[in-house]
Amino acid sequence: MADRSEIVAQVTAALEGEAKPVAIRGARKVDARGEQSGYWVVSDAQGVIVATGAAAADGTGEEAFEHACRTVGIDPAAPSGSDGAVIDAAGRILTPGYMDIHSHGAWEKSFDDGPDGIDVARAGHAVHGTTRQVLSLITNPMDVICRNIRTVHEKMATRPDILGCHLEGPFLALKRKGAHDPNCLKDPVPELVGAMLDASGADPAAGRLGCIRQITIAPELEHGIGAIRQFAAAGVVPAVGHCDADYATAQAGFNAGAGIMTHMFNAMNGLHHREPGPIPAAVEDPRVTIELINDGFHVQNPMVKLGFGLAPHRIAFVTDAMAATDCPDGAYKLGELDVNVIDGHARLVSNGAIAGSTLTLEVAVQRAVNELGFSPVAAVEAATLTPARAFGFDKPNAVTGAPLGLIAPGFAGDFNLLDAASWKVEHVWCAGRRVR
Repeated sequence: MADRSEIVAQVTAALEGEAKPVAIRGARKVDARGEQSGYWVVSDAQGVIVATGAAAADGTGEEAFEHACRTVGIDPAAPSGSDGAVIDAAGRILTPGYMDIHSHGAWEKSFDDGPDGIDVARAGHAVHGTTRQVLSLITNPMDVICRNIRTVHEKMATRPDILGCHLEGPFLALKRKGAHDPNCLKDPVPELVGAMLDASGADPAAGRLGCIRQITIAPELEHGIGAIRQFAAAGVVPAVGHCDADYATAQAGFNAGAGIMTHMFNAMNGLHHREPGPIPAAVEDPRVTIELINDGFHVQNPMVKLGFGLAPHRIAFVTDAMAATDCPDGAYKLGELDVNVIDGHARLVSNGAIAGSTLTLEVAVQRAVNELGFSPVAAVEAATLTPARAFGFDKPNAVTGAPLGLIAPGFAGDFNLLDAASWKVEHVWCAGRRVR
C-alpha cells in the first residue's frame, strides 16, 4: 500500500470528486437479503444502482448485464483494466459498503481534530470498506463541541461519505463515564441542547435537519428525558448509554424518542435477575437499534454471541475506534486524555479504563464469520442495513438521497469486493466513487 499521506489525498480527492458508472460481474453477492453467486451490479453516473442480476444458463443474465452497461455508458466489451471497463470480481464476495455509526478516528487522528483530521481518519476507515460514517465526537468543553459540530456540518457539504456526527457526551453519567473527561460532563438542560442544535445547522421550526445524527444520553440525569424529547423533535436519534439507569428509566428514554443503545454491555449497568437495567428495555423494544463492539475485548466472544442473538436484525456492529486504529502500539491521545495502546487494546493512562477500540468494521465482519460462526448474511447485515435503518437511511432520505444497505436497484452504489476466504476488503466504492 502507498504512503498514508498519498492514500489520504487519493481517498479525499475521490470522495470530493464526481461519481462514475460502475459495472461488476462474477461476484458472490452477500447482503441482508441473502447470498447469490454469479452476481452482477451496474450503477450510473449519479452513483445509484440501476440494475442487478445473476448469470443464467440460457444467457438472459448476460444480455441484461450488457444492456445495463450500455445504458450507463460502459462498453461491456472494453478490455479489462481500461478506464470505465467492466470489473470481473472473479468469485470475490460483493457486499454493500459498511456503515459505522460510532467511531472516533484512525491513523493517529480523531474526528475532533478539524477538517484535516477528518480526512485522515476517514481514509483510514474507508480503505477497510467503511464507505459511510457517522463521526463520533467525544466529551469536551461546550465551545469545543459546538466548534467540532460546525466542522462536521461543513465537511458534509463536500463529500457523500460523512453522514453527520454522533455526540458521545457530555450528557453522560459520572459513574459510567468510561474514558470521557469528568470535568466536562453536563446535565442536558434545554439551553445546552439548543446550542448544539444551532451549531449543527438544525432549524426544528422550519423542519431543517442539522448534522447531528445521534447523541448518547444517560436518561437518569435530571434533564435526560427532556433532552431526549428535544433532540428527537429536531430529527436527531438519541441513544441510551453511558448510563446507570434502571429498567423503567431506560424504557422511559426509549418511549421519549431514543432509538439506539450505545455499545451494549459497555459503560452501563449490566444484566441482573432482580435489577434488569437498560439492556432488557432495549432488547424488548423493536424500535431500538443496538450497537455492539465485536472485537472480543470490549465484549468477549460468549457475550458477543449472546448479545447478537438477543435482538435479531437490530444489532449494529460499531467500532468505537479511536485515533490509534490501524496504528502500532504506543502512546496516543483521546481528547486531552493520555492513552496507552498495548496489543491493540487502548486504555487511559490515568486509571486503566478502556479508551475506545482499534477495531475496523472489516475486522468485525471477519470475526463474525470466520471466528464466531455467524452466517455471512447476518454478519453483513449488522454492518450495512441495520445501521442504515437506525436513521431511516434504508429508504430515500434528505441526507444520502439514495438509500443505503443493500445491493439493489435504486440503492447507492456503495460496494466492497472481499477475498472469498479471508473476507479481507480488496476494493471499495462509495456512491460510485472508487476509494480503493
